[in-house]
Amino acid sequence: MKDKLLSWIENAASLAVELETGLTKHPAVSPESGGEGELDKCLFLEKWLKEHGITNLERFDAPDKNAKGGIRPNLIATIQGNGEGRLWIMSHLDIVPPGEEKLWDSDPWTVIRKDDPPGARLIGRGVEDNQQGITASVLAALSFTKQGIKPNLTIKLLFAADEEVGSAYGIVWLVKNYGSLFKKDDMVLIPDGGDKKGEFMEIAEKNIMWVRFATRGKQAHGSRPDLGNNAFIAGSDLALRLHTGLSVKFSDHDPLFDPDYSTFQPTKKEANVPNINTIPGEDVFYVDMRVLPRYSTDSVLAEIERIKSEVEAKYSVAIEYSPIQLTQSGPTSADAAIVKKISAAVSEVYSVNPHPVGIGGGTMAAYLRNIGIDCVVWTKTDETLHQPNEYALLENILGDAKVMALLALN
Repeated sequence: MKDKLLSWIENAASLAVELETGLTKHPAVSPESGGEGELDKCLFLEKWLKEHGITNLERFDAPDKNAKGGIRPNLIATIQGNGEGRLWIMSHLDIVPPGEEKLWDSDPWTVIRKDDPPGARLIGRGVEDNQQGITASVLAALSFTKQGIKPNLTIKLLFAADEEVGSAYGIVWLVKNYGSLFKKDDMVLIPDGGDKKGEFMEIAEKNIMWVRFATRGKQAHGSRPDLGNNAFIAGSDLALRLHTGLSVKFSDHDPLFDPDYSTFQPTKKEANVPNINTIPGEDVFYVDMRVLPRYSTDSVLAEIERIKSEVEAKYSVAIEYSPIQLTQSGPTSADAAIVKKISAAVSEVYSVNPHPVGIGGGTMAAYLRNIGIDCVVWTKTDETLHQPNEYALLENILGDAKVMALLALN
């Protein structure tokens, strides 16, 4: 039975190309990034799945007045298994914009196949992030349905909206409004991160904190700083204190992560005054914080409040801060069943010894771990996501599909 499944997938390259090509023709860029959302892409995928025999489909549409059709679609496909256990494979429909199209060697929305080194590959925006996951999971499901083989675990394929800009209309909305979809003993694979060998199994994410800081002082002429309160100077001092002080306060190391410590990086800076000879009365900047999960976001915010008060007193300014994103995530145990199953399947397909890692980025896994569901983020990727000339290796799509089929079978 196993050999039949793997053999079918090995011979499914043409289907992989067909699906990737169709998906790429339907850009699914979020309204926040200048697009219309995922509706056209979801409709194409629904039609394609039905035409190929996957008909147990459900739509969960999150309302979004800024998106085409006023919705952000989340699609679930189910392949019933023999037992009570369930395997979720969760990919996302949305993609990032192509960026500077002059850096592309071809139209980002038209899949180009090249068979020269590093191997047969498909080029186009989204083909790796996250259409490799979409396509591999569909091929894994089809390997059962096309041969009349029932998996041991019920396969639940989620094609989610809005992952690239925070998942508010995707997994976050589903957990909040349809939490009963998910069960504590579900196993979840999210094929949305990995490495070129397929060795990295992500089981933990740092807490993500994006915070905006607005400092308000008193504007004055550049020759009379004594008559003003320079918000730029106060804001600069605040940025340095946050960077240094938070790093000292939350200084633990964890070898699961790379880097193995929490990071507090001032990043975006908004313009203040347009001319040189004015003391700015307002200054705005942002800090990107990636915090080891052993620390709570509340404890970091408490330290921010303390540092903020010191700067306000020193410079006679008022400082307001507002979180843009706060994501607290607990880890999946390295001994969890899904970790062991993926490790065995990856080892069998790719002949490597996968090991657990933590990351500083964010995926859908964080929101599921927070409700007690074990997740692993894994895929074998050439890591071209978000780059010009993004590509997915055909051997990775087919290999990942084999891993997924083994997970559902065993």
